[in-house]
Amino acid sequence: MASADVVAGRGGETAQTLDRGLRLLHLVADAPGGLTVTEAATRLGIGRAAVYRLVGPLTGHGMLRRDADGRLRLGAGVLHLARRAQPLLAEGALPALRRLAEQAGATAHLTVVEGGEGVALVVVEPSWTSFHVAYRTGARHPLDRGAAGRAILAGRAGVAEPVSSSGELQSGAYGVAAPVLGVPGLEASVGVVALAPLDVGLVGPQVRAAAMAVAAALR
Repeated sequence: MASADVVAGRGGETAQTLDRGLRLLHLVADAPGGLTVTEAATRLGIGRAAVYRLVGPLTGHGMLRRDADGRLRLGAGVLHLARRAQPLLAEGALPALRRLAEQAGATAHLTVVEGGEGVALVVVEPSWTSFHVAYRTGARHPLDRGAAGRAILAGRAGVAEPVSSSGELQSGAYGVAAPVLGVPGLEASVGVVALAPLDVGLVGPQVRAAAMAVAAALR
């Protein structure tokens, strides 16, 4: 019985350490300027020594790094995992994006947050239009400009309604986007961009339905 208690105790400690390590990664990811060990300890509610014990293996696996000032920042290992995950996101989102592009007659896209910016991860162009926006996969933009980024910011506040924009990223381009909600660890939006003004009353529900379909596919 004592042996079983020891095993259970070690299992609990391992789970707690894993939880703290993951929380530390999230904290560093949300801090554009990085975190000091003291700041990380305060936010996690643990001692500096415990943070150092977390930093060691995370640094060894490339998940964290220390910059010249000793601040904790995300390491290249996180980018490696993100690149491995991106094809899975794209595969899950493609059916809904294809339907949306055909319905709206506009270029549809899935935009995700990376490094504090919005990045077009998947782009689908409509098949039947004479002219449409050529939106490059990998295009980056600030979150506070354009429908895709502002929809992500709205999603952070729990607002699911579509957001529209006009000429914020490119003169003559119009966008409508809605946040992808309910997928743990993912901040994203689904939207369309067109060369002419979009009827938000018509396109908005289509975009919202596509965002919900993407969320369901990625859960």
